[in-house]
Amino acid sequence: MKFLHTSDWHLGRQFHNVSLLEDQKDVLRQMMEYISENPVDALIIAGDIYDRSVPPTAAIELMNKTVNYICGELKTPIILIPGNHDGAKRLGFGAEQMRDSGLHIISTFEEMMSPVVIETKQAGKVAFYGMPYNDPELVRYHFSEPVTTHDQAHQFLASKLTSQFEPGHKNVLLSHCYMDGAIESDSERPLSIGGSDRVSHEHFKAFDYVALGHLHQPQKKGEDYIRYSGSLMKYSFSEQHQKKGMTLVELDSNGFNSATHIDLTAPHQMRIIEDELDNILTMGKTDANSHDYLLVRLTDKHAILDPMEKLRKVYPNVLHIEKPGMLIGIEQTLGKARLARGEIDMFNDFFLEAQQTQLSKEQSETISNVIKELTQEHKE
Repeated sequence: MKFLHTSDWHLGRQFHNVSLLEDQKDVLRQMMEYISENPVDALIIAGDIYDRSVPPTAAIELMNKTVNYICGELKTPIILIPGNHDGAKRLGFGAEQMRDSGLHIISTFEEMMSPVVIETKQAGKVAFYGMPYNDPELVRYHFSEPVTTHDQAHQFLASKLTSQFEPGHKNVLLSHCYMDGAIESDSERPLSIGGSDRVSHEHFKAFDYVALGHLHQPQKKGEDYIRYSGSLMKYSFSEQHQKKGMTLVELDSNGFNSATHIDLTAPHQMRIIEDELDNILTMGKTDANSHDYLLVRLTDKHAILDPMEKLRKVYPNVLHIEKPGMLIGIEQTLGKARLARGEIDMFNDFFLEAQQTQLSKEQSETISNVIKELTQEHKE
């Protein structure tokens, strides 16, 4: 059996007030082309289909077209669970009626107890169990079980699922959680404060494969068959070096066989560029990927007039600028005194940027006197 493990689509997400929907369309197009050319027995999504519980209309339309093509035209089943960004009730609307079309939405604890069973010659019957995103309060309320942490909640739910195992079945789990010791990214919403959201991988070792969602970097935890597929594309600058895509999983008669990362590449990558402004402007003129989404760290130690306008002439998608160079040599304890001295220097930098020439000696003396008078008036 072969199936694709994906998670964290975050359809409808914005980044620095820029919509990523067109990039998401392109990435999903690549996914659909892959399935068309390399048929699989199922596509699974381990939560965070949308970026928020009430997604924008355009995001819903994109999801609808994707499901219609994969389930309708390619006849490939989709199995999914809600994540912490999704609204479980909304996502699960009409789930019972959609099963016959090949879309299996496991959004409640009741649905969790009834796996989706797919049979193949290579692996026999494979039961896909979905554990919808949950927190201790939900589990405690629904099952009247005295759990207080995410770890206890997942241990309890995992034990309920393993008690359902049928002899001879292979068992796959979809779960959206923070596995203890895994690597996180800046784009993930914390599940709780203080580390109480961590879950041990030990609770899931009875499954043949565990398809995890929530963390955006592809990685395994504890066992080769307990894995995060990672997000479909980059959602923060901290992910600039991560390889994004999906995981092709193979099961055979013995259970887990292999997991292979399949690259998906968004039209705009996220990059961090760090250098002086003039060097960046020169580099941008020949940069083949100048359309990428950028965070620019300027190392210049002098003030720069409207650096964003200058940068966007060669890098149109600069989304954020940092100026760490302006802080070099400034000690916190002497900050106020140093800044008082530096006001003249700051105006010199501004004048140079605006007029492309240095202040004359007379102009410099005039500005110096004005600053001294203003400083004295402020003290009085």
